[in-house]
Amino acid sequence: MNPADIQNMIDRYAAAELSVLEGKSITFNGQQMTLENLSEIRKGRQEWERRLETLNNKRRGRPGYRLARFG
Repeated sequence: MNPADIQNMIDRYAAAELSVLEGKSITFNGQQMTLENLSEIRKGRQEWERRLETLNNKRRGRPGYRLARFG
């Protein structure tokens, strides 16, 4: 996926999160979501945000890990 596709998914999850917080019931990816599903919506949004950060880091030439020195 490219950054625009990933950002689109983040935007969709954010919109779903707002709708649920406003007390609305929504259908997202074929599933009916209500306030009880708020944690699942947030987990999905956070996963897409991590994917975008990983993709951006790769484009900047940053490795997907961090180094630590001991001693």
